[in-house]
Amino acid sequence: MEKIDYLELRHFSDEYMDTLNSFRLPEEQVQFTSLPINYKVVTEGQQRIVILNDKEPVGFFLLHSTERVKEYSDNPKAMLLTALSIDQTQQGKGYAKKAMLLLRDFIANEFPNCKEIVLAVNHRNIAAQQLYLKVGFRDTGIRRIGPIGEQFILSLVF
Repeated sequence: MEKIDYLELRHFSDEYMDTLNSFRLPEEQVQFTSLPINYKVVTEGQQRIVILNDKEPVGFFLLHSTERVKEYSDNPKAMLLTALSIDQTQQGKGYAKKAMLLLRDFIANEFPNCKEIVLAVNHRNIAAQQLYLKVGFRDTGIRRIGPIGEQFILSLVF
């Protein structure tokens, strides 16, 4: 595993656009997430978050404070995490795990009213399930049917 020099979470900025637009995913992951290029424009209540290693984008995800959150949690102080991806060339280096471990502090600083992060993970996406559970998310026991099958609803409460 490569050394993680300085991993941080940052709000999207145009300076990251070229790198984010060049992200690729292994074929088996494409069905489970969405690349940053699909989020050139976001709606109100969506925040693009970039995962930087030593100031270079290696990953990306969206945080939602939209009405969509209510589909996953009754908590009015919840946010929804979607579209987590790590560029194919940067996978296997621990970036996703480290980024999710930084999530609590990032949320506390950037979204102090947020007290819960929820997400949906496909039942066949074992690697993602294991990642989220390792970093403190818990299975709520709620199941949904998504575009490609059953999804587990996970929650991280602060």
